[in-house]
Amino acid sequence: MSTVFTKIIEGDLPGRFVYRDDNVVAFLSIEPVEYGHVLVVPVQEVDKWTDLDPVIWTQMNEVAQQIGRAIIDVFGSQRAGYLIAGFEVPHLHIHLFPADDMSGYSLAKAMPADSTDPAKMDEAAAKLREALDCDDSGRPN
Repeated sequence: MSTVFTKIIEGDLPGRFVYRDDNVVAFLSIEPVEYGHVLVVPVQEVDKWTDLDPVIWTQMNEVAQQIGRAIIDVFGSQRAGYLIAGFEVPHLHIHLFPADDMSGYSLAKAMPADSTDPAKMDEAAAKLREALDCDDSGRPN
Protein backbone atom coordinates (compact mmCIF):
# COMPACT_ATOMS: atom_id res chain seq x y z
CA MET A 1 0.00 0.00 0.00
CA SER A 2 1.31 3.44 -0.94
CA THR A 3 2.33 5.90 1.74
CA VAL A 4 0.71 9.31 1.96
CA PHE A 5 3.94 10.75 0.54
CA THR A 6 3.79 8.46 -2.49
CA LYS A 7 0.22 9.60 -3.04
CA ILE A 8 1.41 13.23 -2.95
CA ILE A 9 4.33 12.47 -5.28
CA GLU A 10 2.01 10.71 -7.75
CA GLY A 11 -0.55 13.54 -7.63
CA ASP A 12 -3.27 11.54 -5.89
CA LEU A 13 -3.14 14.00 -2.97
CA PRO A 14 -2.32 17.70 -3.24
CA GLY A 15 1.12 18.98 -2.35
CA ARG A 16 2.94 22.31 -2.53
CA PHE A 17 6.13 21.22 -4.27
CA VAL A 18 9.23 23.38 -4.14
CA TYR A 19 11.59 20.88 -5.81
CA ARG A 20 11.36 17.64 -7.73
CA ASP A 21 13.50 15.44 -9.91
CA ASP A 22 13.41 11.73 -10.74
CA ASN A 23 14.75 10.63 -7.34
CA VAL A 24 13.96 13.34 -4.79
CA VAL A 25 11.02 15.64 -4.13
CA ALA A 26 10.45 18.43 -1.65
CA PHE A 27 7.10 19.86 -0.61
CA LEU A 28 5.71 21.91 2.23
CA SER A 29 4.66 20.12 5.40
CA ILE A 30 0.90 20.39 5.98
CA GLU A 31 1.67 20.70 9.71
CA PRO A 32 4.54 23.19 9.75
CA VAL A 33 6.51 24.33 12.77
CA GLU A 34 6.94 27.58 10.79
CA TYR A 35 5.78 28.71 7.36
CA GLY A 36 8.44 27.42 5.01
CA HIS A 37 8.70 23.97 6.68
CA VAL A 38 9.70 21.60 3.87
CA LEU A 39 9.87 17.81 3.68
CA VAL A 40 12.60 16.33 1.46
CA VAL A 41 11.51 12.84 0.40
CA PRO A 42 12.93 10.13 -1.85
CA VAL A 43 10.56 9.10 -4.63
CA GLN A 44 11.29 5.48 -3.71
CA GLU A 45 9.36 4.27 -0.66
CA VAL A 46 11.96 3.57 2.00
CA ASP A 47 11.04 3.76 5.67
CA LYS A 48 14.41 4.30 7.38
CA TRP A 49 17.23 6.56 6.23
CA THR A 50 19.66 3.81 7.13
CA ASP A 51 18.08 1.60 4.44
CA LEU A 52 18.25 4.09 1.57
CA ASP A 53 20.69 3.62 -1.31
CA PRO A 54 23.73 5.78 -0.42
CA VAL A 55 23.65 7.52 -3.81
CA ILE A 56 20.05 8.68 -3.26
CA TRP A 57 20.87 9.61 0.36
CA THR A 58 23.67 11.84 -0.91
CA GLN A 59 21.33 13.41 -3.46
CA MET A 60 18.67 14.01 -0.79
CA ASN A 61 21.19 15.84 1.35
CA GLU A 62 22.45 17.92 -1.57
CA VAL A 63 18.85 18.97 -2.25
CA ALA A 64 18.30 19.59 1.48
CA GLN A 65 21.34 21.85 1.59
CA GLN A 66 20.10 23.89 -1.40
CA ILE A 67 16.67 24.22 0.16
CA GLY A 68 18.20 25.07 3.53
CA ARG A 69 20.09 27.99 1.98
CA ALA A 70 16.87 29.11 0.28
CA ILE A 71 14.96 28.92 3.59
CA ILE A 72 17.55 31.16 5.28
CA ASP A 73 17.41 33.66 2.39
CA VAL A 74 13.63 33.69 1.95
CA PHE A 75 12.59 33.71 5.61
CA GLY A 76 15.55 35.59 7.09
CA SER A 77 16.15 32.92 9.72
CA GLN A 78 19.50 32.44 11.40
CA ARG A 79 19.60 28.82 10.32
CA ALA A 80 17.68 26.13 8.53
CA GLY A 81 16.67 23.39 10.93
CA TYR A 82 17.24 19.80 9.81
CA LEU A 83 15.49 16.89 11.48
CA ILE A 84 14.81 13.25 10.71
CA ALA A 85 12.08 11.73 12.84
CA GLY A 86 10.05 9.50 10.57
CA PHE A 87 7.67 7.86 12.99
CA GLU A 88 4.56 9.61 11.70
CA VAL A 89 4.85 8.42 8.07
CA PRO A 90 6.75 5.23 7.14
CA HIS A 91 8.47 6.94 4.21
CA LEU A 92 11.83 8.58 4.82
CA HIS A 93 11.72 12.37 5.00
CA ILE A 94 13.95 15.18 6.15
CA HIS A 95 12.26 18.12 7.87
CA LEU A 96 13.75 21.53 6.97
CA PHE A 97 12.43 24.72 8.56
CA PRO A 98 13.36 28.30 9.39
CA ALA A 99 15.13 28.25 12.77
CA ASP A 100 16.19 31.00 15.13
CA ASP A 101 16.21 28.73 18.18
CA MET A 102 15.50 25.12 19.15
CA SER A 103 11.69 25.43 19.27
CA GLY A 104 11.17 24.05 15.76
CA TYR A 105 12.87 20.81 16.71
CA SER A 106 9.75 19.80 18.63
CA LEU A 107 7.29 18.63 16.00
CA ALA A 108 4.68 18.45 18.76
CA LYS A 109 4.51 22.25 18.46
CA ALA A 110 3.59 22.12 14.76
CA MET A 111 0.52 23.96 13.51
CA PRO A 112 -2.44 21.65 12.85
CA ALA A 113 -3.14 21.34 9.12
CA ASP A 114 -6.54 23.00 9.46
CA SER A 115 -5.07 26.08 11.16
CA THR A 116 -2.54 27.11 8.52
CA ASP A 117 -3.27 30.04 6.23
CA PRO A 118 -3.48 28.68 2.65
CA ALA A 119 -2.32 32.02 1.22
CA LYS A 120 0.79 31.99 3.45
CA MET A 121 1.48 28.38 2.49
CA ASP A 122 1.18 29.21 -1.23
CA GLU A 123 3.39 32.27 -0.78
CA ALA A 124 6.06 30.26 1.07
CA ALA A 125 6.12 27.62 -1.68
CA ALA A 126 6.30 30.24 -4.44
CA LYS A 127 9.15 32.11 -2.76
CA LEU A 128 11.13 28.91 -2.22
CA ARG A 129 10.60 27.79 -5.83
CA GLU A 130 11.79 31.20 -7.01
CA ALA A 131 14.89 31.04 -4.79
CA LEU A 132 15.60 27.51 -6.07
CA ASP A 133 14.91 28.57 -9.70
CA CYS A 134 12.19 25.91 -10.07
CA ASP A 135 8.96 26.04 -12.05
CA ASP A 136 5.48 25.78 -10.53
CA SER A 137 5.77 21.98 -10.29
CA GLY A 138 9.17 22.19 -8.56
CA ARG A 139 11.25 21.12 -11.57
CA PRO A 140 14.52 23.06 -11.93
CA ASN A 141 14.42 25.59 -14.78
